[in-house]
Amino acid sequence: MRFRNLAGFAAALLIGALCGSLIGPRPAEAVAREIIELQRDVTTLLQGQKDIATQVTQDHTVMRTLIEQSNDTVGKLNGTMSGLQKSVQDVQANSGARLDTMSTQVQGLSDNLEEIKSRLGKLNQQLVDLQGTMQNIDSKISGGAVAPSGTVPTSAPAGSSPQPTGSPTGSPTAAASPAPNADTPYSNGLRDITSGKYDLARSEFQDYLKYYGDTDLASNAQFYLGEIAYSQRQYSQAVAEYEKVLTVYPKSFKLAPARLKKGMALIELGQKSSGVKELREVVKRYPGTEEERRARARLKELGVAAAAA
Repeated sequence: MRFRNLAGFAAALLIGALCGSLIGPRPAEAVAREIIELQRDVTTLLQGQKDIATQVTQDHTVMRTLIEQSNDTVGKLNGTMSGLQKSVQDVQANSGARLDTMSTQVQGLSDNLEEIKSRLGKLNQQLVDLQGTMQNIDSKISGGAVAPSGTVPTSAPAGSSPQPTGSPTGSPTAAASPAPNADTPYSNGLRDITSGKYDLARSEFQDYLKYYGDTDLASNAQFYLGEIAYSQRQYSQAVAEYEKVLTVYPKSFKLAPARLKKGMALIELGQKSSGVKELREVVKRYPGTEEERRARARLKELGVAAAAA
């Protein structure tokens, strides 16, 4: 529209000049010169209009190309961001799974250490008892003490050896034999759970609880049944196993990890409110522990406070 106005203005000037030349008294030669100059000016204006129109068209083409390139770049960036987000989510999921596995393995190693300490204590006590027995025997032999009642007198026939009456030979050894049997399924279970042989470990811990459910390590075996179910994503079963630790073994040192993992299993089942309640109980009951730190971190991920409002 602007260029049309310029062209109209130039045409008006030309017409005005022609009219002035016809009316005015100027010489014909001067009038012709002015007409030629006006024509040149009009031609220049028209050429300028054409150049401007061409430049605008070129600029428009360049702008359109830039916009298309920008849209393509934005699309590629969106695709890249989506891929990165998915990668981050996968890494977080895998990290969580690896963390749970590592936690189970650390628990197993810790219990292995506790079991070794317990065995060393038993062996030490057995050595003390054996030393006392030997000293007692030596004192009796050196003092010529009479054999205890229930034993064969020293005047037994030649070739016979004194044997206690009423009990089989080697009965003390036979009485102590169940202890190694109790340790075997528990030790095997710890070994297999740390190596990822969950089904075999489950069977071994179940055997231990079947025969030795009232021992100090029974609550550990029960806890590991929950860990196995959790590792296999059997979250309902895991909740049930952890609950047994909390109710059947109220003095177990596995109470904090059992409540923590119960809450996490409930969240995996979609029972967020119940899971949050268990995690808050961990924060409340076990301050300063690793379980409290993990419970707080999980609550922060869920976007809820560590304490009920």
